[in-house]
Amino acid sequence: MTEAKSYFHSHLWKFIAAGALLAFMGFSWKNARLKILPVYNDSDGLYLPDGFQALVVVDSLKGQARHIAVNKNGDIYVKARNHNLNGGYGNIALRDTNGDGRADIITPFGKYDGHTYGTAMRIHNGYLYFSSELMVYRMKLKKGQLVPDSKIDTIVIDNPPYHEHQTKPIAFDNKGHIYVGWGAGSNAGQVNNRQPGSPGVGEPGSPNKGNPWLKDHGGIWMFDANKTGQHQADGVKYATGLRSTVALDWDPKSKSLYTVAHGRDDFRMLWPDIYTPWESAMQPAEEFFKVTKGFDGGWPYYYYDQIKGKKLLNPEFGGDQVKEGEGAKLTQPLIGFPAHFAPNDLLFYRGKQFPAHYKNGAFVAFHGSTDRAPYPQAGYIIAFVPFKDGKPSGPWEVFADGFAGVDPIVNVSNAVYRPMGLAEGADGSLYVSDTERGRIWRIMYTGDKRKFGAPELAAMEKRKQTASNIKTPDEIKDNLFKGMATTSVVYSTYCIACHQADGKGDGNRFPPLAQSEWVNYNTPRLIRVILNGLKGPVKVKGLSYNEVMPGHGSFLSDAQVAEVLTYIKSNFNNLPEIVTPEEVGAVRKTLPKETHD
Repeated sequence: MTEAKSYFHSHLWKFIAAGALLAFMGFSWKNARLKILPVYNDSDGLYLPDGFQALVVVDSLKGQARHIAVNKNGDIYVKARNHNLNGGYGNIALRDTNGDGRADIITPFGKYDGHTYGTAMRIHNGYLYFSSELMVYRMKLKKGQLVPDSKIDTIVIDNPPYHEHQTKPIAFDNKGHIYVGWGAGSNAGQVNNRQPGSPGVGEPGSPNKGNPWLKDHGGIWMFDANKTGQHQADGVKYATGLRSTVALDWDPKSKSLYTVAHGRDDFRMLWPDIYTPWESAMQPAEEFFKVTKGFDGGWPYYYYDQIKGKKLLNPEFGGDQVKEGEGAKLTQPLIGFPAHFAPNDLLFYRGKQFPAHYKNGAFVAFHGSTDRAPYPQAGYIIAFVPFKDGKPSGPWEVFADGFAGVDPIVNVSNAVYRPMGLAEGADGSLYVSDTERGRIWRIMYTGDKRKFGAPELAAMEKRKQTASNIKTPDEIKDNLFKGMATTSVVYSTYCIACHQADGKGDGNRFPPLAQSEWVNYNTPRLIRVILNGLKGPVKVKGLSYNEVMPGHGSFLSDAQVAEVLTYIKSNFNNLPEIVTPEEVGAVRKTLPKETHD
């Protein structure tokens, strides 16, 4: 295993070998401006299989990064995560002009409405395609021109309002179609989203009494890749039963569409009588699917238990960790990845730079969990799945680790970097983007391809079994909160999954409580938020959030609300204050009865 932070001094010969290797491959330095160089910050090392090295192409993009695309000449295009931090622009163009491997031209471009979930950035047939939460756009690329100056065409149009899981990932087949993911703004199809004990809506298997989200969300739609102004009704509903799809790619080898879908959340928070904290951290799987027309992934009725290898009924629809319903009749995943790893990009490797082991296989960017407490947060890696004849030919592997920079990852906010987007360069390099600090890596193979095999993969397999952010945690030994006094039972049961043990949220979906203006000022408003819930978009500490916080007033007593608010106000560097049950009761009386009963 190579640790990128020390490879320049200890593996200098590999840089020389890399030049010979690329020359042997017919690589042109002039056309692609690519060089093998060390990382620019020796403290930020990645763990990679032996023979691979990493180069930091750019650091600290102001707009951060979602998906990325690399043009044939080496230019990089980035979907900005945060338009406001990027001068109001949704995209970023990068170019290396002096051949040192690092981008020295960084140009924001493309103004269009968008928040932090808009995801796509792909190059297809000479066009740059990208997305906001509600739209898919494209611009014509011109040879030699970094920033396109063509008008922005609107290819696909979604209807407001914004809601969770709107990301609009895209993929293209070889017949002129574009596939667009349509996330459902719900965790598990409940009557009241993310509210403990709330039942699911609809009947599994009933075409007339199905969950309403499935009518126009929770699936993948197919459109004409070259037609503008298409609404959802103009497309074909290609797949359903997919709660949140961010990782989407077309495999040209098998001529098939694939996705790695996000599983649902909050088993323990919503159903504490059925799931232990360990079971909630372990379930459900992130599912890797081959998607054909008419596909049904089973959401919101079913989830996949990767330990039992079965589709089980969700508790919202009568499930108890045993009942299968009609789950066996659904398409089963190719692989059930560990729970809450957060698959945010998928790329089938087409290049020739990497050893034959990686040819036609799939790389998956796992953004990392937010809700595995009291166990270490998990994921934050690039995984690889070897493929043959259109299906996995072996178990999934850890390809790149070390992005988080801490071990264990107690709270998601502790992670220094979180891998998000994947792209392949013209020379076969793999590019990886980060959402937190706007960093982009280029991963290259500099070893002897003829000798690459099991010994080179052994250290990464060991990490898969031992690293706290990857392995299956021991229920007792790996409980980070064991032996600690639980200051607030309410917080650890209902709040910690979203707002984290340190109160800092996850930096994107769930806002911080630490030093928050929503916590430190206007206590009656804060009480109303706990009782009624809150729907976005809202601004907290200058950043916008667009998730749904369910109301807790129907199942928490005045004393419990007072207890958790006193705990929050007395911790996380907030202004200490005691909230009394009487204060909560007074606010509760001012609310409409149906909002808190």
